[in-house]
Amino acid sequence: MNQAPSSEPVWFDCQALLFDLDGTLVDSSGAVVRAWEWWAHGHNIDVARILKISHGRPSRDVIREIAPDLDHVEEGRRILRREEQDREGLVLIPGADHVVATAQAGRWTVVTSCPRNLARIRLEAVGLPVPATIVTADQITRAKPDPEAFLLGAERLGVAPENCVVFEDAPAGIQGAKAAGMRVIAVQFHNLPVALPVTDAVIPDYRSVELTPTDNGWRLGIRTLDRG
Repeated sequence: MNQAPSSEPVWFDCQALLFDLDGTLVDSSGAVVRAWEWWAHGHNIDVARILKISHGRPSRDVIREIAPDLDHVEEGRRILRREEQDREGLVLIPGADHVVATAQAGRWTVVTSCPRNLARIRLEAVGLPVPATIVTADQITRAKPDPEAFLLGAERLGVAPENCVVFEDAPAGIQGAKAAGMRVIAVQFHNLPVALPVTDAVIPDYRSVELTPTDNGWRLGIRTLDRG
């Protein structure tokens, strides 16, 4: 990132925290790109087309859009097996461990577009816990950008959507969280090939976050990216 966080934080009060996984808590970009390159090569498809639309979405949905003649369910399983075996280069987004450690004292969860076993592998690889309330792609019928996953996360935490703050890094996830009526903080650790939708704040990583428990949830101090 070339932009630096501003010196004065923006404050949010909420009752629950919802985190996306890939690109938000864990940098899994290397494994994801390698899996898509492998798959694209096997089907003579330009991987750049895939990477333009794939971030934050289940592989089956991407395949259905890119190659509608293929069995998107079976092809998605092939990519999943490839990703489960590739743990090279999985690293924590800076500061995520400290924020999650604090979040465990209250209501928080992970809402991800990957299946549960892959989510477990990636969280454990960087030393993060797997919350009992985790929402994964195999537990819902409509993936991001549909709000279903976020609404299920709020329901499991017993919190109204408007009292949740979501950390997301992908356009589909941001759109889904906004559609659910939640406030969204974009984690812009990577520069994606597409622009992000407007969010309530933008951070480079979790070193820009102050998290304090309150009687009814959380007080968040966000040092947003300086656009000047």
